[in-house]
Amino acid sequence: MTVEKRSLGSSGMKVAPLALGGNVFGWTADEETSFRILDAFVDAGGNMIDTADVYSAWVPGHQGGESETVIGRWLKRDSSKREKVIIATKVGFLGGQIVDGEYVASLEPKALRSACEASLGRLGIDTIDLYYQHKDNEAVPLADSLGAMDQLAREGKIRSIGLSQFEPARLTEAVKTAEAHGIMRPSVLQTWYNMVSREKLEGPLRDAALAAGMGIVPFYGLANGFLTGKYRSKEDLDKSVRGLRNVEYLEGRGMQVLQALDEVAAETGAPLAAVALAWTNAQPGISATLASATKLEQLDELIASMHLKLTDDQLARLSKVSAAEVPA
Repeated sequence: MTVEKRSLGSSGMKVAPLALGGNVFGWTADEETSFRILDAFVDAGGNMIDTADVYSAWVPGHQGGESETVIGRWLKRDSSKREKVIIATKVGFLGGQIVDGEYVASLEPKALRSACEASLGRLGIDTIDLYYQHKDNEAVPLADSLGAMDQLAREGKIRSIGLSQFEPARLTEAVKTAEAHGIMRPSVLQTWYNMVSREKLEGPLRDAALAAGMGIVPFYGLANGFLTGKYRSKEDLDKSVRGLRNVEYLEGRGMQVLQALDEVAAETGAPLAAVALAWTNAQPGISATLASATKLEQLDELIASMHLKLTDDQLARLSKVSAAEVPA
């Protein structure tokens, strides 16, 4: 079945509505499992693979770059795959600092160039298709960081620029800075967004991205697995290493969202994960939604979202129950 591709902002690239998250590669998915997941994703019509140089430095014994290395080995095993995929990676956290428990991105021009070269080496490719600033750092002038990325693009090392975890005003400033200096404009925004975290995007941030013609690629598309229906009680939270992140979703509108997803899943025959992703992909400005899988069975549920078209009534019902304030 053919997968309809969407424009990735102003990058000139087109992507399937599901982007495969590489954060698990070399971590909770070993190399062989990762290879099988990547193969199945591409065979199903997916074409965007998302990673970061810092994945998975938080794991004891890891240094960062593990995910990129796995993807690079996968590409090397079958060189024909490179033509079929868009490789997105991020820069800033590996080699950055942690202050008060928060990463401070290293986005100085020298650091960007060094990190880019390292990522290219691990991935085994000549050009990164989409290179994100992983998080804003207001201490580094946007003219400097974007200028460095523009130079990398001129050298053929990157194809397009993305911004991740930027506030609305800084997003707009980045676009204006690029225009003022005659350098490559950012074409993609990556941000936190899903049915139980709609406030992370909707409002000024989405308005700024749409005004700039940027494509939006949400992460946490399944809310750490909550929107798959895996966690329905506090007793379920120990089912995975991410379970405890879902405590807040068990209260408030979270359970009402799951009930609505159950109803639409019954109507469509699609798994909850596919319904949740299909809702997100139907929202304004979304180019693709990120989700990761550690098993082929999980990937099958994600892939189903690429073919699922919800009706206007189903979308309206899901939007109503997932709104910040659910009407009585």
